[in-house]
Amino acid sequence: MTTAMPFTWRAQRLGRTVAALALVLISGCDALRPAVAPHPNFFSLAGARKPGPGVPRAPATALTLVVSSPHAAAGFDSQHMMYVRQASQLEYYAHNEWIDTPARMLAPLIVAAVEQSGAFRAVVQTPSTVAGDIRLDTEVMRLQHEFLSTPSRVRFTLRAYLVDNATRRVLASHEFEAVADASSDDPYGGVMAAHEAVRTVLEDLASFCAETARSATELSRTRPGQG
Repeated sequence: MTTAMPFTWRAQRLGRTVAALALVLISGCDALRPAVAPHPNFFSLAGARKPGPGVPRAPATALTLVVSSPHAAAGFDSQHMMYVRQASQLEYYAHNEWIDTPARMLAPLIVAAVEQSGAFRAVVQTPSTVAGDIRLDTEVMRLQHEFLSTPSRVRFTLRAYLVDNATRRVLASHEFEAVADASSDDPYGGVMAAHEAVRTVLEDLASFCAETARSATELSRTRPGQG
């Protein structure tokens, strides 16, 4: 018994040491493995498109509108989904992105919204071989999820210019802005609010384009030698 006890104790101690070393090695291997980043969630602005019964028939005297590719202000020209927790400080979600830049997603939505007004003979998007009568230039000034109040909300600001293609003269310009409350203080709630804010701005933009086109048409009729 007296000779067996030290051997048993040494064996147990050795076993504990081996187990500890194995644990250290396993932990070291785990630390060396590259971290697996979660897959990002992608969202679009397609939900901002207002469904309609079809494109109304425009009058024979209606103009053709060319929609330029929208631009974006600094900070809003990427796929990042921007949010604000402190005034003037922009941040973006790490694992949630737009499927494309807001400006590029906006272009077909602008075309669809203006077509629904029925004020133009045709609405075409650049690049196009169509010259058109009026050109619409736009710039995304901000599209951000704001956590400055409760509930949080999304703010969308768009600047628009209507230009006479023949004279290169700016017919009208306006800055549109809409704010929509988010249903939840997370990226998905922000996306749903963005759809609402963008839809509101698009409706106002379509009315602005239609009114400017009507004014331009009436003005051309009163010019000497016209009509």
